This record gives sequence, structure tokens and C-alpha cells, in this order.
Amino acid sequence: MATSTLQLKTNYAVLDKIEPFYKGGKVQISTDENYIFCTCGTRVNVLEIATGKVIQRIEQDDQEDITSFTLSPDDEVLVTASRALLLKQWDWRESRCVRTWRAIHTSPVASMTFDPTSTLLATGGCDGTIKLWDVVKQYCTHNLKGSPGVVHLVQFHPDSALLQLFSSSMDCRIRVWDLRTSQCLCVLESHYSAVTSLAFTPDGSTLVSSGRDKICTVWDLKSKTPTRTVPVFEAVEAVVLLPQGADVSRIGVKNEGLHFITAGSRGVLRVWEASSGRCIFTQTLPTGHPTGKAESDDGDEHSFTCCHPLPSSSRVAAVTAEHNFLLYDLPSLTLQQQFVGYSDDILDVKFLGPEDSHIVVATNSPQLKVFELASSSCQILYGHTDTVLSLDVFRKGCMFASCAKDNSIRVWRLSPATGQVCCVAQGLGHVNAVGSISCSRMKESFVASGSQDYTVKVWELPESLRSKEGGGVEALTARVTEKGHDKDVNSVAVSPNDKLLASGSQDRTTKLWALADLSLLGVFRGHRRGVWCVQFSPVDQVLATSSADGSVKLWGLQDFSCLKTFEGHDASVLKVIFVNRGTQLLSSGSDGLVKLWTIKTNECVKTLEAHQDKVWGLHSSRKDDLMVTGSADSCITIWKDVTDAELEEEQAKQEDQILKQQELSNLLHEKKYLRALGLAISLNQPHTVLRVIKEIRGEEEGQEQLDRTVLKLRQDQKEALLGYCVVWNTNARNCQEAQAVIQALLRHLSPEQLLQCKGLRSALEGLLPYTERHFQRIGRLLQASMFLDYMWQHMRVTGQDSVAVQDEEMDRGLPLFVVDKQKASMGTVGVSRGAKDAQEEEEEDPEEVEDDDSDVSAANKARVGGADGARQPEDSEEEEEEKEEEQKENVQPSPASEEEEEEGEEEQQRVRRDRRPRKCKTVAS
Repeated sequence: MATSTLQLKTNYAVLDKIEPFYKGGKVQISTDENYIFCTCGTRVNVLEIATGKVIQRIEQDDQEDITSFTLSPDDEVLVTASRALLLKQWDWRESRCVRTWRAIHTSPVASMTFDPTSTLLATGGCDGTIKLWDVVKQYCTHNLKGSPGVVHLVQFHPDSALLQLFSSSMDCRIRVWDLRTSQCLCVLESHYSAVTSLAFTPDGSTLVSSGRDKICTVWDLKSKTPTRTVPVFEAVEAVVLLPQGADVSRIGVKNEGLHFITAGSRGVLRVWEASSGRCIFTQTLPTGHPTGKAESDDGDEHSFTCCHPLPSSSRVAAVTAEHNFLLYDLPSLTLQQQFVGYSDDILDVKFLGPEDSHIVVATNSPQLKVFELASSSCQILYGHTDTVLSLDVFRKGCMFASCAKDNSIRVWRLSPATGQVCCVAQGLGHVNAVGSISCSRMKESFVASGSQDYTVKVWELPESLRSKEGGGVEALTARVTEKGHDKDVNSVAVSPNDKLLASGSQDRTTKLWALADLSLLGVFRGHRRGVWCVQFSPVDQVLATSSADGSVKLWGLQDFSCLKTFEGHDASVLKVIFVNRGTQLLSSGSDGLVKLWTIKTNECVKTLEAHQDKVWGLHSSRKDDLMVTGSADSCITIWKDVTDAELEEEQAKQEDQILKQQELSNLLHEKKYLRALGLAISLNQPHTVLRVIKEIRGEEEGQEQLDRTVLKLRQDQKEALLGYCVVWNTNARNCQEAQAVIQALLRHLSPEQLLQCKGLRSALEGLLPYTERHFQRIGRLLQASMFLDYMWQHMRVTGQDSVAVQDEEMDRGLPLFVVDKQKASMGTVGVSRGAKDAQEEEEEDPEEVEDDDSDVSAANKARVGGADGARQPEDSEEEEEEKEEEQKENVQPSPASEEEEEEGEEEQQRVRRDRRPRKCKTVAS
């Protein structure tokens, strides 16, 4: 399909991740205003405001959710409380737990705070008690009782010399505790709902409290009485005092009196004058932002949950119920920076901008999020009123389209100069949720949409949209509509030449349309389940489809036949795109995997694992060097093509290996074994190390040379060598080298030095069983060799005994052969000649028998002469002569029967065989 010179992609690596870092709970900003501390399940995440990156993740070892935490005013000590009723003190810069102690509370801790000196810690529990801890001396100093229900708010007076603690619980009252006497000084009663926050003036004489009863109360702390009750007409979650002396005239502040900012259920910041109780400034909502309801007590998804002042940088930080962090400039209360703490399910994601500097994300909400990749700052786009389902970007990258469950489509434009995004057009016409959208490829002239109402629409875009900077939203009308399928239309795609349109449906079919009038050109049938995605090849007349049956198919546009099928996903394939000029495919599935395919070979080149849930979003950059994926696990992953980098790295590694191999050969030739062994270990080549050790052992005094070489190695090299020995010891061919190295280590290293080796326990566990097996095998070989020596000695003794018996028989004149009946008469003559020849042979060569006897031990010689092996007494010469005469008389042959003659012939043959190896002359018959 493409030229063979094109370099195929082989791998992608994670370049960056946008992960959820806040899922609700307490938020605190460091005193130096550089970091945001927030909870996320079992972790406390530390977000750097300048970069928008999470720099630390402080996680509980027991995997219990964190119920509360607090940071000391000096930004040094972080204390967390978990559901396990444990308090942990952390060195948060190193994510190290310094101390753990029991909270003593009988139920989880709901609130925590430090005093201005960073030495006293107050904890409010769900059991209605408040406990104070001396963090330096590490003991509990106070146990304050009397608060009914959960103590959800504790705060020290800013003047540490007063030693006063303010708290609030479920009875909607504010209690003031004297820490000198551990008694409640007074109870401030004004609110009729939960008190949400307390704000003290710098001199500590005035207190402003807020509650969900839609009022704020100003208190005189000297008289402990309320001086003003301000109705704010919304449930207030946080109150912040404006800094005195600052120029805030831009928001309507003209007097020098006390002013405060409220953040609540309406989702806007408002400025109030304490003396008159008037609202002097209300923040302007973003374009398209739904207006908050004053009657809402529970608040909606746009309401604020907390607010913090940043006096050093003249800013205010607010957190919304959607887990978004908003940083406002204080003089004007305009939005400066925005971070998304949690995005829920990612349904689609696309690169945006001429240089792919942004990504636009559709989450499980009506708002679109546009992230700037350089700073992770985010814009939230309001316009849709229901969940956004799909996105697509025009060719130049400055305009994109979206569709949602509100039955509408919208066109948005990014300003390259300011980076701001605004909605420029909206199209209404579908009667059900719009599940897919595709933009024109040649120029910004139209968009196509597919809906759950089974129809496909083509929308014309007016020429004025290309230069429209903002203002009103133009209405779009559908140029043509066609009922294309029998079920939901899941995907639509426009061909590269803007002449064809493909649609994939839940009815398991894919259809090809002419864009001019939406006339049907053909139907692709073959998938066993619904089609999730369709995509045109950028260079060939080929269409790719992915389905819930777990396969990806390639179809020819000429004959509508299936050209190739790619199978490898274990679940639905949700997205497929062409990369590398149409020679390869990227697919993502419900199994959380992203696969890279080569079309020519039908081969899955690489499987990428970075998500834990369905990967709905998949898109490639214009330069084809980046890829972005979005998953239902709320993670956005940016991948970089590392094919060229890996190829260069592999080539450099091969060159380095060749140089090192040559250097190793030179060192072995020069017999510089220490450097050779160290180089082989650094190459991490056990076989090469084994070859070096064999070379060393082949030298003279090989074991001593090996001992000296091994002892001069570094500690890490010895550990690596010990690991190699474990592997060598499993093979009988290499076990001797392994045992030699182990012997060198055990002989010359002390037990203390051996215990410093990493992985010593596992190495010993691997060495012991095979060493025992080798020991048993060598033991059996030794026994077998001893048996062979024993057999050899006995074979020599038995042979000598036979020679001695034969000589004795010949001396006695015994017949050695029995001839047949024709030659029976010659038996005596043959025997006499044989005996005589044997006697002459002994007389001629007497040393031959003596030499044989010299090899036999005295004990073996004692066995000669007796039939049963027992030693016989020597006979005198007279007795010998008498025996010889008797034998001569008995030797005379007697007439024998034919059976006796046959037995004689068999005996003659046996004797001939027995005498064959003996050192005596053969007697001719």
C-alpha cells in the first residue's frame, strides 16, 4: 500500500499523563502559596501551582481512606488521619512517614488544624470530642468534651498567646475553648444550619462565620456578641476576608471597612460590605455557564465547596463541586488559572491547535475541557446541556465540532493568539442523542453527524465562521438527512477528498454514502456485532472498521469486500485510526489496551498498556509523532513515537558491545583476568563471564589465581557473580566453575561481608538443592570407579590362579585333552608330550611365571593350589613322587563308550578355551 522504504513504527512510550488528583474532601494551600494539598482516596496529592503537575503522592500503607489532614503554618509537618483511627506525621517533601500514633478517638477524625506556632495539633472527631496534641513532645495535652455529634470544624485563634480554640459541631453553634483551663468559655449562637467556615481579622478582634443557612455573621470577639447578620441568599461554603489596605476599587470597594468574599451554591464569588450588609460585586459567569439557583440548598455541580485566600500573590483559590480548581486575580476576580482534579469517564479526546499545543476532551459531563499541554492549565467550555459524546477537529486544527446527548452539535474556534476557545455555531435537528460527528477534510465547509435516531445529517458551515472571533452563536441547518440504519449510528467518517461518507451502526453493518446527496453506494457486512468506529485510509481506497466482536476489518471501496481481519483484542474494539501514511493501524478496546498493527503482515507489532478501563478516545497528531488516549479510568495519556530513538539506541548498544567484546578478547589474550572479568560482568553476559573463569582455571595454580581475581572485584560485581553461579550450578557441565567461585567467596570472605550481599538468601536457596545433587552424583561416580578397580584387581588374581593350577596339572602329568576314539590310543603319547613340552618351557623361561606372580599379593598367592580356595600344606619330595606314580597308573585310557567319548570331546574344547589366554604352550593333539 505504500513504499517499502517507509520506516514502520514499532513502539510508543508514555510522554505525559493527566491523571485525577482530587476526588473531594479537604483542600489546603501552603503558606508560601506554591503548592495545593488535596485528598484523593488513600492519598494526599501535592500539586505545584506553577506547572500544574503532581509532584508528590503521599499514600497510606494500610490503604485506608484519609478522612482529614492538615499542614502546619511553617509548611514543614503534614499530619493525616485515616479510617483506621491512626494519625501519621509525614515529611511530605520526601513522602516519608516520620511517626504513627493512635488517635484515641472512638470514631474517625473529621477535622484537623495546627496552631500558629506549628506545635499544637487539634483533632475533632465524629465522637463529639476534641483532642489536642503536642507534636514536638508527642503526647496528648487536652481532651475537650461537650460538642454534640460530629466536630466538623476546629480552628485556633490567630493570637497564640490567648490559647483559644474555636469549634463547631452538629448543633450549629460555635464553641470557644480556653486551653488553659480546658473549659468552654462561651457558645456563639446565630446560625440555624451547619457552620462551614470561620475567618478572623488580622488583629483577632472580629470573626466572620458562614453557614448553609444562607447568612454570614460578623462577631465581636471581645464581647462575644454578633454585630451584623448578613443575608447572602445562598448556601455559603467558605468566607474570605479582603486584605485591608489593598486597592480593590475595581470590584466596587470604596470604603475602608471590613469586606468579605463568599463562595457558595451559585458558583460565583460575591463581595459584601460588613457594615451595611450590601453585596457590592458579583462575579460575571462565563459565556454559556448555566445560572445557579438561589433556592438550591444542596448546590449543583457548579457550586463552590471551599475558598482560600492567597495574600502574597493577591489571588483567591476556589474549588467547585466538579473538582475543578480556579485561581482568580483578587483586584478584579477574573479567572487566571484552572486545574481539573477529576474528569470522570473520558469519552473522546483530540489534538487541537496548529502545532498540536492543546487537547480537547469530552468527559462524562456537558462541559468540554481544553488542556494546554505545556502547563496543564485547563479551560472549561460551557454550551452543551447534556453529556458530550464525540469530537472531531478540522484539518487546520483551529476549529472543532462536538455533539452531545442534548440532540445538538456545536462548532468551536480556538484563537491562536490568546488560546481562548469560544462557540461559534450550533445545530439542532436530531430527535435523539448525537453519538458521532466528523468534519470535512479539505476545508471548513461542513460537518456530518450520526445519531441514535438512526439518521445521518450533513450540516453546511457558513463562510463567516472561519473569521468569527466571538459574540453570538450562529444557527446551523442540515443540508441533507438520510435514515441510514436500523439501530444507533455509532460512528461517521468523511473521506480525505470530501466526496464519501461512511457510517457504522449498532446493526452490525457499515454503509458508504455519496456526500453530495447521501445516496447509498454500498454496504459492508461481516461483523458479528455492532460497529463502533469507521475510518478512511489517508492514501488508499480502503475503509477500516472496528466492532464489538473484538476484530478490526479492512474493506475495499471498489467491491465492498473484506481485505483483511485483525484479531487480538479480548473485548470490543472501540476506536481505530490509520498512522504512518496508512501503512499501520492503531486500535483501542474495552480491555484497556492499545495495539499497533502492520497492515501488510497482519501482525500486532506492539501492545501498549497504560489504562485500567475502556479506552474511548484515540487520536494521532498531524506530524504523526504523538498519540493521545483517553479512558474511562479518568486518565489521559500522551504517547510519543520512540521507534527512531530505540533504533539509534540499539545501534549504539551494538557498537558498544562490539568494542567491549574486542577489548575483552584483548584482555584475555594478555591474561589480564581481573579487568576481563569486570568487563564481562559489566556487559551482563553470564556466558562470557563463564568463559573468563574457565580461562583462569586453565592456568597453572588456577584456583589460587581465581581466588585473587574474585577478591579484587567490587561488591556489586561479586553480587552479580554470585547470581551467575546460581544459574551455572544448575548445569552439571558448569557446576565446577560455579563451585570454584563459591569456594573463593566462602574461603576468603567473613560472614559479615557475605551478609552484605544483596539477594544472598535467594542465592543460597538456589545453590543448596543443586549442590546436594552434584555431591550425590559425584559420590555415585566414586563408588563406581572403586568397583571397577576392585574388579580389575580380582580379574588379575583369578588369571594368575588359573596359570598356577595349569602348571601344577602339567607337572602331575594330567591329561589336558581327551581325543576321539580313533585317536584314543595316542592319548597317552599326546599327554606325555604336552607335559614334557610344558616342563621344558618352564625350564627355558622361569622368569615369566615369576613376573606374573610378583603382581599378586601374598594373600592371593595363598589361594593357589586348593580347589576351594583354602591354603594347602606343602608335600614332601617322596610324597610327590608317590603321587606322580599313582597318577601315571591312573592315566592309562580304558575302553570307553561313545557317550563318554563325546563328553571327553566337550571337555577337551572347554579346556582349550580356558587355556587360550594363559602363558603356556598349546599341546598338539
